[in-house]
Amino acid sequence: MKGFFAFTLGSLTLICCGGYFFPSVLWLLVVIIPLIILGFVDILQKKHAIMRNYPIVGRMRYLMEDIRPKIYQYFVESDIDGSPVNRVDRSTIYQRAKRELNSQPFGTQFNVYAEGYEWMAHSIQPRSFDTMNKDPRVTIGGTECQQPYSASILNVSAMSYGSLSANAVEALNGGARIGNFAHNTGEGGISEHHLNQGGDIIWQIGTGYFGCRNEQGNFDEQLFAQHSAKPQIRMIELKVSQGAKPGHGGILPASKNTPEIAAIRHVKPHTTVASPPYHTAFNTPRQMMEFISHMRILAKGKPVGFKLCIGQKSEFHAICKAMLETGCYPDFITVDGGEGGTGAAPPEFSNSVGMPLMDALAFVHDTLRGYNIRHKVKVIASGKILTGFHILRALALGADACNSARAMMMAIGCIQALICNTNRCPTGVATQDKWLQAGLVVDDKKHRVANYHQDTVESAIELAAAAGLETPHHITRSHLSRRVFMNQVKTFEDIYPSTEIGALLNTETMQKISIDNW
Repeated sequence: MKGFFAFTLGSLTLICCGGYFFPSVLWLLVVIIPLIILGFVDILQKKHAIMRNYPIVGRMRYLMEDIRPKIYQYFVESDIDGSPVNRVDRSTIYQRAKRELNSQPFGTQFNVYAEGYEWMAHSIQPRSFDTMNKDPRVTIGGTECQQPYSASILNVSAMSYGSLSANAVEALNGGARIGNFAHNTGEGGISEHHLNQGGDIIWQIGTGYFGCRNEQGNFDEQLFAQHSAKPQIRMIELKVSQGAKPGHGGILPASKNTPEIAAIRHVKPHTTVASPPYHTAFNTPRQMMEFISHMRILAKGKPVGFKLCIGQKSEFHAICKAMLETGCYPDFITVDGGEGGTGAAPPEFSNSVGMPLMDALAFVHDTLRGYNIRHKVKVIASGKILTGFHILRALALGADACNSARAMMMAIGCIQALICNTNRCPTGVATQDKWLQAGLVVDDKKHRVANYHQDTVESAIELAAAAGLETPHHITRSHLSRRVFMNQVKTFEDIYPSTEIGALLNTETMQKISIDNW
């Protein structure tokens, strides 16, 4: 502060004295006076001690905080250390989206002797890639489903319009239309931007029941039936929890809650919208299964499932028992990893809550097998699926198909600026600012999404061929290995031992599980 007063007095004295002899020097006042005014504003404000004690100069601290992630990403971090997505994987996504050179020279940059390194066992008698099915599909829909859906093994994971821009939503849906895969709406409801391009839609319904809620915020059967009848909606996903913030409701900042988005969600515009952390349509495992069955009836037999991040294992056991006792089975379960995704969340929830995807996926698959109901329910993996190896790893742990959010965002231009929750996304992906959105050209980016999808699925097929497998779905946990110590390696079957079919039936633990409370 003392330095600022000395600067003010000295600069004004010098300019005034110099102006007496050289009048042109007085033009410097045009620069100096605004700086002095800014300095006094800093001194008079009471929120920031650094700016108060060091006027003008103290503002540099906040500027450096803002640009630090960019400097770190481009000049400091190595290709394999970037977080949450390292540069090796980001480059792979960008190259596939743009159809640029899709190879790397001079071997892997990863330390293959480091703890946690993973690889797949190839076969001495691989299959020819040219003979493989380039578009493996998964039929989703159980015995109660009248309109089953043939899904790709890689789809767009849940991201809401409101969190994403209109152009981003249209680019993702346009890519889904070109590549014949599905686009999950996220819990923010169905907008015209989801419908304009004609791609297949998975309608996600969260605890806020956006798009199918009454004035009290509860589930509205008539609105649900009306919207679910749209031909583009191929599946309905009930969101119980998500990996980005398990046990915590979604948050839409007021800056992103435009009148258009508010009308879609049936909420007041320009207000922060927080979804409840729990559902009001059901309170017990039994009621949850009955509600899913009722939704399927309202949707005229379209596939209905639910998404969750695994927390307390006993609760998932209760859900499985509720399936057995009610005879109500979801058509699919989406397992979301606790490593999070695109949703903005309190740091404690993103960093320290929820079971990571690989552990959760193995647990869900094995638990369903243990109750002998795995054949009735398809399993979808969601959580940092970026490459063909990630797809195969998920299939080996028990998934039938995969969803990806961050990779799809990068395919349409996301640079991992890590300011998704500020409405200042520089690429127009995660913002409602019209000027920033204009930089994202739908007709160009939708083809990049389709390119990335096709090349990544084909890379998974190539890996399966290298392992001598007829289809990626034939991969097992024994095909994958992880270094658990410098000189110790375990297969995924060793790490995640498979459960025998029916092993959990009629056990003492099962008898103690209640499906009439959590």
